[in-house]
Amino acid sequence: METPGFVRCVAGGVPHYRCQAFEELPFVRHGFSLRAGTVGPPAGAPFNLGRTSADEFGRVEENRRRFLCALGLSSARLATLRQVHSDRLHIIEDYAGGWNPGPEGDVLATRRAGIALAVQVADCYPLLVADPATRTIAALHAGWRGVLAGIVTKTVRALHLWGCDPGDLLVAVGPGIGPCCMEVGPEVARAFADAWGARAPVRPHPERGGKYMLDLPAALDAQLRRSGVARERVFMMRACTRCRSDLFFSYRAEGARAGRMMAAIALK
Repeated sequence: METPGFVRCVAGGVPHYRCQAFEELPFVRHGFSLRAGTVGPPAGAPFNLGRTSADEFGRVEENRRRFLCALGLSSARLATLRQVHSDRLHIIEDYAGGWNPGPEGDVLATRRAGIALAVQVADCYPLLVADPATRTIAALHAGWRGVLAGIVTKTVRALHLWGCDPGDLLVAVGPGIGPCCMEVGPEVARAFADAWGARAPVRPHPERGGKYMLDLPAALDAQLRRSGVARERVFMMRACTRCRSDLFFSYRAEGARAGRMMAAIALK
């Protein structure tokens, strides 16, 4: 699948996407996983990186190890969160006590080398952030609840308070459910209308009365613009996980049996 601004890589038998702009930063390693990559057993099993009830713990841990190795992060310490569709950000200054998983939240940031910040997704959007000036990195898990809570705006504000200029930030947005498939009920549409007014990224469903279509990429882009992130420094994969459930995990398409993809970033 062609994705402008991104390149598909394979390392150690693990296919993944990398943002070309991030590849130009010599101090960063990063990547977005796909649903393929497991070599078995069983052969051909989905490359699940989430600790879901539908998969064995040992296989998930091996998949995670292989994914980090594919990114050149075999010696990095993995940092994850108990994701709760919030706007909560955690800054890692010390890995003591472990961060896999860490506390509840949906954003991780650090300036410490050797820590792989990771979020897990299956329709929600993964965002990776890098500031070349301060060598700060962040990883965000953004679903509709997080977007409604202003997760991107609040993260950029927090990074600004930490010394990052929003104009310096590079942002890579991985695959997520597109406006073609993100159907919501009237209560969600109303919540966005109340918060965003006439700019709300929702429209009536063209065929199903009482239902609406939510454009999360447009919402993410708007929050990034309002936060001062330069348009030319934002890279969106624009791949719908539900439309391409052959390539990506999609909770909307697969339900509870859906695995999880991972987006990870680390300072070398």
